[in-house]
Order: sequence, then structure tokens, then C-alpha cells
Amino acid sequence: MNQTVKIILVEDELYNLRLLEGMIKKLRPEWEIVQTFDSVKESVDWLRNNVHPDLFFMDVQLADGLCFSIFDQVEIKSMVIFTTAYDNYAIRAFKVNSIDYLLKPFKEKDLVAAIQKFENLVALSTGRVQKQDYSEILEAIRGGEKKYRKRFLISKGEAFYKLPVEDIAYFYSENRVTTAVTFNRQNHVIDFSLEALEEQLEPAEFFRANRQIIVNIHATEKIENYFGGKLKVKLNPPIEEPVIVSRLKATDFKQWMGR
Repeated sequence: MNQTVKIILVEDELYNLRLLEGMIKKLRPEWEIVQTFDSVKESVDWLRNNVHPDLFFMDVQLADGLCFSIFDQVEIKSMVIFTTAYDNYAIRAFKVNSIDYLLKPFKEKDLVAAIQKFENLVALSTGRVQKQDYSEILEAIRGGEKKYRKRFLISKGEAFYKLPVEDIAYFYSENRVTTAVTFNRQNHVIDFSLEALEEQLEPAEFFRANRQIIVNIHATEKIENYFGGKLKVKLNPPIEEPVIVSRLKATDFKQWMGR
């Protein structure tokens, strides 16, 4: 497809917006990015008064609500590729009810596949597509969201106490013992492995930096470039051993920090 395709990007995370812009310009330099928006309101205001594009790349969760609010206020006949950090429970709904979806962090091969799917659909339908039904996606997101742990029950002597997750700066594992360190520098042994904790903790708040530690985003004071493409993380409260993020995880970690 060599013709100019007009697109709009709706994304409220600047890092992801710039990443997606760069990937699209590399893969389809002839495409025109007409506008970029970071909110439902901004999108609706523009779409009510302007010609719609051929294709949207649209983040599901925007700063002022879910992107589906846009469809409630403006009739969208263009094709849509959703971008989302949601995993597992909503993926089936995206596959069935949208042109395609891109899971964050973006991968070029996934964008290539989504673009090719769009181009194939345009070629088969001469540009006309049936109005898409997003109700199942919305239901999957609202009704199927994973519930993350809010607190732990810890013991001191003969007594038990609640330890809110937001009070924990990081979890580290040593000699198969997992310890939670709070922001006020108290240590508590937790009866879960780091692997188990990864499944229980809100991924927007906690990141598995390496095999030994999971860090709270509010405990990450500074990150520095380290040799071999790795990152060195300074935590507050500090930890004795340096926290090193591998080269393979470095991009994901920086993206997580910038959300």
C-alpha cells in the first residue's frame, strides 16, 4: 500500500507516543500523522469539527477515562488499532472486536503485523469496514480486572499486624527467604517467593528489577547507566547491595519509571 494513509495517535504517555511515532515513520514513511491527542476530551473536541483519519492508534486507558468514551460522543467509522497495557483477560476481547491491538511495551514485529492486517482489510473491503462493537472489550476491562494484593498479615511474637502494600519500598530474596522492607526501614519476613509476589503486586507500582529484588516505584530515587547496557538503581531507603537491572530489562524498566 503506497497511498498516503492519514492516522491519529491517541496516547497519554509521552514515552509511548514518541516510540509509536518513530516506529510508524520508520515502517511507513509515506503515512501522515495528522494529530496526536492525550485525552478523551481533546480527541472528542477535534473529531467533532474535522475530517476523520483512515486509522486510529488508540490507548485504552487515558488520563481522563477509557477511550471508549470517545465512541459514545462521536461516531467513529475509521479503523482502530488499540494500544494497551492490559494482558490476559482482555486479549480475547481485543482479538475478536477490533482490527488489532498492540500490547505495551511496543514491539516492532507486533506493529508490523497490525499494519499488515489493516492494509489487508483495506484491500479486501475497498476502505469500507463495518462499525466495530467495543462493548465486549469494555466489559472485559471493567469486569475482568485482576485484583492485586493490598496488604500482608505479618507476625510479631504472638501478635499479628496488617502491613499495607503501599508501605513497602521493596522485597528482596536472600537464601530463599523473602523480606519486605518498609519506607520507615522496618524489615518483615514474607511467606512468598518473589515469583509469587510478581503475580500479586500491581505492576504499575512494583517491578522485578532482577532475580533478587522487586522495587516500589516510589522507592526508586535515581537510575544510572551501567556497563553493558545495564542500569544501576538507587533506592530510598538504601539497600546494601547495588541494584542492577539487566540489559534485557533496561528498556522496560525506564518505560515503567516514566508512566
